[in-house]
Amino acid sequence: MSIVVLGLNHRSAPIELLEQCTVAPEDLPKQLGELASREHVSEAVLISTCNRTEAYVVAEKFHAAYAEIRDFFATAAFVAPEELTDFLYVHHDDDAVRHLFGVASGLDSVVLGEGEILGQTKTAWQNARVEGTAGPVLNLLFRHAVEVGKRARTETSISRHTASVSHAAVEMAEETLGSLTDRSVLVVGAGEMAEGMVVAVAGAGPRDVLIANRTAERAESLAGRVGGRSLPLDELADALCEVDVLLTCTGATSVIVDHASVGDVIQRRAGRPLLIVDIAMPRDVDPAVARLDGVTLLDMDDLSNFAAGGRAERSLEVDRVNSIVSEEASRFGDVRSAREMAPLIASLRGTAESLRLTELDRLLGSHQLSPEQRAVVQQFSKGLVAKLLHNPTIALKDAAGTAKGDRLADSVRDLFDL
Repeated sequence: MSIVVLGLNHRSAPIELLEQCTVAPEDLPKQLGELASREHVSEAVLISTCNRTEAYVVAEKFHAAYAEIRDFFATAAFVAPEELTDFLYVHHDDDAVRHLFGVASGLDSVVLGEGEILGQTKTAWQNARVEGTAGPVLNLLFRHAVEVGKRARTETSISRHTASVSHAAVEMAEETLGSLTDRSVLVVGAGEMAEGMVVAVAGAGPRDVLIANRTAERAESLAGRVGGRSLPLDELADALCEVDVLLTCTGATSVIVDHASVGDVIQRRAGRPLLIVDIAMPRDVDPAVARLDGVTLLDMDDLSNFAAGGRAERSLEVDRVNSIVSEEASRFGDVRSAREMAPLIASLRGTAESLRLTELDRLLGSHQLSPEQRAVVQQFSKGLVAKLLHNPTIALKDAAGTAKGDRLADSVRDLFDL
């Protein structure tokens, strides 16, 4: 069986397609069940964030599983499978392991080294465990990936300075306006990403911070932490008439700030410009809003370009993190090989030992041997079995986790009826 990852991210696909493939949190249980039910998929984990959607699976047959996962994405996004092909990337076995370890370490993020992806990776794994779609292989893989992500941030400076998408969004707003000092800022959302933006905004010296969220209690709690104010979502339009900046990142599956509403707001603002930073996926703000006079709309594409400037400061750490990823991928391979083949090897050796003892009892029962002779025969039979099983055992261990290993394991099971 192979570990396969198939997905698309901010580099491989346009933002319009990426948001179509985003899996909403409320849809995750159903989508995980759907993916894991595919004929050639035995385990599955889904990671869906503001800049990637990836499926990690244990596949019975690589090519068949690839087609099934691609079709799964196409169905979820309501597009034809061939429309996705050019934007998908795929890795399997060792490359899939290195890819996940790189993702958890922040090497594949919009903001190099950002820390939010480590928590998102862990959450994706926990969700799959709850739904029963992560089995022994992916549990081992994701547990190791979380360890790698922590090690990369502990032993290198990959996460120094701006190391989160939410903080980068606030810094982009600051750069666009020159400063957020004495500005009025509205944050829509109160999840992990929005919380990160609120904390970053509070440290930028704004005049006031407003927080709107579907769940009032969450908004009130977050506002209390930074000395801000909470407001219900139905007061969003009125608030937009007053603030200088809107930062938004919710888990909504459709637009919550549309063109017509912002058009009315602009008329009421009497010429005062409005900056909107939307890092939600799918997007919270209708892209057509960017065409309105007086509105500057920035999204994940703009954030990616902005973050590229800060990559140089941390790029020197990339080689160090890559070394950690390679080292840990090799260690994972050794652990996986031992775990996968251990039961089969134990069964093979157990069967051989049972046959040895049966034949030894038959021999000793029909021949009168002295204690010394019995000991010699006992030692001889043990040594013979050990030598006969030595090369098959080494071959099984060395090939574990590969297609050859699967073939050898199947052959051993058939030949020895294990």
